Amino acid sequence: MPHIFSRVRASRVIPAAAALPLVFSLALAGSAFAEPAAPPEQQLASSMQAPNIKRHLQEFQKFATANGGTRASGTPGYDASRDYVAAKLRGAGYQVTTQQFDFPFFRERSTAAMEQVSPEAKTYKPTPPGSSELGDFATLTYSGSGTANATVQAVDLTLPPTPEPSSTSGCEAQDFAGFTAGNIALIQRGTCPFADKARNAQTAGASGVIIFNEGQPGRTDTFTGTLGGPGITVPVVGVSFAIGQDLASPANTVVRLKTDTESTMRKTHNVLAESKRGNADKVVMAGAHLDSVLAGPGINDNGSGSAGLLEVALRMAQLPPKNKVRFAWWGAEELGLLGSEHYVATLPEAERNKIRLYLNFDMIGSPNFAYKIYDGSAGPAGSAEIEKAFARYFDFLRLPHVSTPLDGRSDYGPFIAAGIPAGGLFTGAEGIKTPEEQQMFGGEAGKPYDACYHGACDTTSNINDKALAVNTGAIAYSVATFALSDNPPGGTTPKAAAAQRGKVHDHHGGLIK
Repeated sequence: MPHIFSRVRASRVIPAAAALPLVFSLALAGSAFAEPAAPPEQQLASSMQAPNIKRHLQEFQKFATANGGTRASGTPGYDASRDYVAAKLRGAGYQVTTQQFDFPFFRERSTAAMEQVSPEAKTYKPTPPGSSELGDFATLTYSGSGTANATVQAVDLTLPPTPEPSSTSGCEAQDFAGFTAGNIALIQRGTCPFADKARNAQTAGASGVIIFNEGQPGRTDTFTGTLGGPGITVPVVGVSFAIGQDLASPANTVVRLKTDTESTMRKTHNVLAESKRGNADKVVMAGAHLDSVLAGPGINDNGSGSAGLLEVALRMAQLPPKNKVRFAWWGAEELGLLGSEHYVATLPEAERNKIRLYLNFDMIGSPNFAYKIYDGSAGPAGSAEIEKAFARYFDFLRLPHVSTPLDGRSDYGPFIAAGIPAGGLFTGAEGIKTPEEQQMFGGEAGKPYDACYHGACDTTSNINDKALAVNTGAIAYSVATFALSDNPPGGTTPKAAAAQRGKVHDHHGGLIK
């Protein structure tokens, strides 16, 4: 993966509650905080046990191992995961549907190459396909495939960069006036989507495209990103500001650029399961993405959320809800929340307005975990109430927790953009654990929450059983709380604010500009 923003960052610490009159306990095998006379949501939460959840993870691992080490959407490993989840839910009595949709599939078949031929020979370090360790350059998602060996031609660069991001390099067709067909276009990041820059370059006859970071603080390193979908046929890579500046001068620099990619449309599915009982005008929805990246089996990201949600659904099957409960396992999240976006976009407005809230669970068993609850203060009305419900659970167990931004980087994004209250849990991805978090949660400060994030080592060995059990208990508690509520958050679904609808999200580092 590229040098990207961590999926979330702890921003506000919520202290554990003072001692409560009931005695709550936590066992590694599961979270237990209910007595026989306890409310059903507490009893349900106490029934969640790590061995049962891990059985689902072991199945996901088998599907990946048998199918090239991946469960990415558009691959047999994902299809096997989909069929397993759907069969379990049908057996439990849910109304199950698999929602098919087309999506743009992308993979690098082999590692890209980039070298300066003249005026001096330089070989640049590539970012291997699926790697979270960046080299000197990285192939942009949906880049074309081929080899360009040509002069580098700068396109409307702003050097030195201005204090604020402002480069419009390559954003307009007229930027390429005088461009020599066959050259490699050197373009600066900024203002418009990468796809616009690459498309304009391709139309002008460029044999390849090098986009370099803009140069302001925080925008200097090698980066990766997405072109949004198939359509670009020439190689497109991202490099650091320093490399871009070096290639811009002297003139007549010759570079050899090679990418080997597959960029096509494929079909995949969401899995949706609905309770047969409950008020259909008050739908409580919970989801997790089922797909992995191509580079690995995705057992923490996001087998953990998928397995926890599945176990909760199976245990809830005998609990008569007051409100309709709908569970979702999303496809193609790793390419930009495509499954959840398809679902929300194709849902009739009348049905969308019945969804009172959405709960999201993405990476709930990180080995160097922190208990993170999405900050509802920035979400649609009702989101803060969801955050408080999760906080109550951790407070019952006297476990510390921190808040984390509700910034659209997982499948809750399309729901909050539609004005639906949302919340959820997360234990950290490629971000670095702070010393304060080490004091609160243990583990190692200065290390990633999940060192195997988006890697081949994201296997069943990459799970913290305690975090998995605690968070699955929290899923059970929250879903049951709202399923049994007379008045769950949400009420009416407001239209999303224009600013929210127009926000450019970084889905797993999938920068588009």
